[in-house]
Amino acid sequence: MKKIKTAVIGVGYLGKFHAAKYAALEQAELVAVVDSDPDAAARIAKEHATRALSDYRELFGAVDAVSIVVPTEHHYRVARECLENGIDVLVEKPMTVTLAEADELIALARARGRILQVGHLERFNAAVAALDGVITRPMFIETHRLAPFKNRGTDVDVILDIMIHDIDIILTFVGCPVTAIHAVGVPVVSPEKNDIANVRLEFESGCVANVTASRISLKEMRKTRIFQPDAYISIDFAAQHAEVYRRIEGSEEDAGMPQIMYEEIGIEPADALMSEITSFLGAVEKRCEPVVTGEAGRNALKVALEIVAQVEHRKKNIVI
Repeated sequence: MKKIKTAVIGVGYLGKFHAAKYAALEQAELVAVVDSDPDAAARIAKEHATRALSDYRELFGAVDAVSIVVPTEHHYRVARECLENGIDVLVEKPMTVTLAEADELIALARARGRILQVGHLERFNAAVAALDGVITRPMFIETHRLAPFKNRGTDVDVILDIMIHDIDIILTFVGCPVTAIHAVGVPVVSPEKNDIANVRLEFESGCVANVTASRISLKEMRKTRIFQPDAYISIDFAAQHAEVYRRIEGSEEDAGMPQIMYEEIGIEPADALMSEITSFLGAVEKRCEPVVTGEAGRNALKVALEIVAQVEHRKKNIVI
């Protein structure tokens, strides 16, 4: 089997894990790692017996596919140049700073026949995969994504940093347009960027989602609860665990309460990042649409940017 020549652009906290996955996969050859910090590039390159580069342009003509794991403000430029030079791209979320940039990347990938995948990692969480066909008509969704403060990722606020994971998942589950957004956010530790935010999303189907994200919590939590006419579904993304509670149709009520059937979904824990990169390489090899397309990344970005705009508008209109 001909190996796919790969590289990782940006080998900081997350990029180094991308490099490790490519190096471990039989279908991939990790040709190089790239970072503006020569020491970081050299350290990761040594771990995986590959080349260290400081300029991603040296990859042109030498690789088939790349992961782009640089700060968000550089996503568009790096992804555009890679696509223009015939390289398939997995770009971390949020895919770009603006919708115009996202649209350009989508159009460019289509015109050049390139794969463009966006790094919404939770799509590859084993719990999400196990619920395929279970979530059918969500009417109320509640999510909590809480994490302790870390210095990394603060180039964007909590909405674009971690809430966007749940925005993408919710858009996928609901499958119809957002009709209303009510949001609030507060910077607590960061000088200007919001560190905690809450939003109520209303959908064309009548579904309502209440989404909370914080990066200043004492403990980590990544949980979602989904209510639909036939079931209540609980998902713990961190534990890769899911439960379903259903009313037993035709059952007699016991003391006025309907009988409920409990089902624990059988889940084989998996490495979500490995699944994401394996899926990306599969799309590269088969020349097929990736699981998380550029359009899906754009949809999540659009909602996230609308939330950010509403939060900022609210702040400007607060009278103290």
